[in-house]
Amino acid sequence: MRTQTGSSGERVCYRCLVSGRVQGVSFRAATRAQAERLGLNGYARNLSDGRVEVLVCGEARAVAQLRNWLWVGPSLARVTDVVCELCPEQPPMGFRIG
Repeated sequence: MRTQTGSSGERVCYRCLVSGRVQGVSFRAATRAQAERLGLNGYARNLSDGRVEVLVCGEARAVAQLRNWLWVGPSLARVTDVVCELCPEQPPMGFRIG
């Protein structure tokens, strides 16, 4: 689960840290809804420093779509930065909010 980009069927796993106004605005729930719509596994959880950590795993094109969506988030969010890196972690089944 740790390839880089694109061909159909290729599976990847990324850990992303999302900064800005992303807590208290339903960011995690909206992320889960987007991930489920795209058929992805992982989690979204609040960090003590105000960021949201997102682990997203699945088909590379769908993961790329979610990574792009993280820059937008739900309507009340104000995203200032998204930093993602490939990771070897095995995803949980489904998409959890932590």
